[in-house]
Amino acid sequence: MKDPITISITGAAGNIGYALLFRIASGSVFGPDQPVNLNLIEIEPALPALEGVVMELDDCAFPLLNSIVATADLNAGFRDADWALLVGSVPRKAGMERNDLLGINGKIFTGQGRAIASNAKPTCRTLVVGNPCNTNCLIAMANASGMPKNQFFAMTRLDENRAKSQLAKKAGVHPSQVTNLCIWGNHSATQYPDFTNAKIDGRPVTEVITDREWLEGEFITTVQQRGAAIIKARGASSAASAANAALDTVVSLITPTPEGDWHSVAVASDGSYGIEEGIITSMPIKTNADGSWEVVQGVPVNDFSQGKIDATVAELKEEREAVKDLIPG
Repeated sequence: MKDPITISITGAAGNIGYALLFRIASGSVFGPDQPVNLNLIEIEPALPALEGVVMELDDCAFPLLNSIVATADLNAGFRDADWALLVGSVPRKAGMERNDLLGINGKIFTGQGRAIASNAKPTCRTLVVGNPCNTNCLIAMANASGMPKNQFFAMTRLDENRAKSQLAKKAGVHPSQVTNLCIWGNHSATQYPDFTNAKIDGRPVTEVITDREWLEGEFITTVQQRGAAIIKARGASSAASAANAALDTVVSLITPTPEGDWHSVAVASDGSYGIEEGIITSMPIKTNADGSWEVVQGVPVNDFSQGKIDATVAELKEEREAVKDLIPG
């Protein structure tokens, strides 16, 4: 049996946290021979609910669950973390502008970034799920002094999964047959699900699905607006699929990417594809055999795609400007 690894999770008593904890504890994420310590972080008012979650974890008697810490103290919560999953954030409420949400959540991620830098392992990888996740990730990364930028990620895998599902449904195939699907840009209504390079059973999507009007229109807007559609349908946000996508992201970052394929996650731009360096933007990523990752180079970007990428990157720049006071020098 391996030495335990420590996974710190904020918002652990919330719907997304609740949906992912048990899968981590069961071994379905890090493997059937990898013990885990769970550091569960919540705000003070949610600690009674978190205690109930801890009771349920105890009652599962997971063989791989080595220890549980339940706390509202960020220093204790991020102590010795190998992974930090930043799930908790203030949701957007009626009448709240996006900039209001950025300001409120930005202060939360400032403190979390500092606590990660002070308490987590130097190799800790941080995945931001709480929205607006790209800019929250930028704030956490900027405030995590001394931590490498390539260890910070924001989740766009939910968008990738949604896009694959929509393409598969249109083509009458299983989603597993869809590959090379990249989400570019922001996890927002400006994101761009790139169908132009995606494949179905190894064939270009544009050969399998010849309805270009659908691809350039309804397909993109369906993926962009899927979260809102789910809220309208069930009266609550997409917690289970978001939790699933967060765990998919972790697995993809610790598992070598199949040859010729890529996956979507937002990272600090290195200037690839002309995207300004330092912005947290989703791009095509591959994970190497040694556990490192890199931006896949040479993915064709036509004029249609470039316009969509430019629009979502412009939004990311606007968000960065809105929170500039929270980003150290």
